[in-house]
Amino acid sequence: MREIIPLALTLLFVISCKQESTLETQNIQTEPEKAQFSIIIHGGAGTIKRENMSQEKEVEYRKKLEEAICTGYNILKKGGSSLDAVQKTIIILENSPLFNAGKGAVFTYEGTNEHDASIMDGKNLNAGASAGTKTIKNPINLARAIMDNSPHVMLSGVGAETFAEEQGLEIVKPSYFSTEKKMKSLERVKVSKNNKVASFYDADLLDSKFGTVGCAALDKHGNLAAGTSTGGMANKRWGRIGDSPIIGAGTYANNNTCAVSSTGWGEFFIRGMVAHDISALMEYKGLSLKESAALVIQKKLPELGGDGGIIAVDKNGNMVMEFNTQGMFRATMNDKGELYIGMFKN
Repeated sequence: MREIIPLALTLLFVISCKQESTLETQNIQTEPEKAQFSIIIHGGAGTIKRENMSQEKEVEYRKKLEEAICTGYNILKKGGSSLDAVQKTIIILENSPLFNAGKGAVFTYEGTNEHDASIMDGKNLNAGASAGTKTIKNPINLARAIMDNSPHVMLSGVGAETFAEEQGLEIVKPSYFSTEKKMKSLERVKVSKNNKVASFYDADLLDSKFGTVGCAALDKHGNLAAGTSTGGMANKRWGRIGDSPIIGAGTYANNNTCAVSSTGWGEFFIRGMVAHDISALMEYKGLSLKESAALVIQKKLPELGGDGGIIAVDKNGNMVMEFNTQGMFRATMNDKGELYIGMFKN
């Protein structure tokens, strides 16, 4: 009996060691694999249905989304910063009349084009944003200049345009942003069934409620960045500003969690601080990016009455494209060069 007890203790010790070794192996195996770099973009969410889009127009959108994301991808592949990748990618989208940003911005009630933009650095939480500008060719460049070259986070209107001129940014005449398609959209919004001016919240009349562009990226140095640019909501009045230039609502980046760019009904994204909420759920509740984005966009945002979507990338290079609308223009590229482009819900 005395001989059996030491033997039993020895066996117990061996089994315990094996279990501990197995647990260590399991922990190693469950460590998330980190991508060298990743980039993701959106061109707006809304009523985007295959049956409403011609094959020619679909090809046009796909080409522009591919051009934009490849611009950022090439910067990241060469070891460039996520900030540069985000900025240069958004410039491509701002220069296209296909999207509601820059050249393709929708019209206000007064028949003008007003732009909002923001950018954020996940490394140090630095950020820059602009609102209500009318003459800056690429508002994302202004947001970057505000972040890098001013003590402020957000500038607006005439003051922002004065700063842009001092920074040597490209200034254009307001007519540069005028497109026939967006003017017709304004006209449709204004003419309701009883010939009264329609509210810009009327989703049945408004096909340009969304269209914001955005980008989020992780670079080889482990830094995250995000940026967003928009022409706002068609038929907007009284200097209305949406979520796109609001840090934490339309744009957020934090190296501890993720980088996010939003698109949708801005008032609700501001109330829910959607971009930051996704990051906070990851940081404080330990949820994954996928879980956090789904909770915010599919549950919390609709409960407020809002719709739209987000694109995001986490610190390990995982990417999500979450939306609760009929579609969202979107694209991703990973460090293997694999390209995905999507538009419709399915």
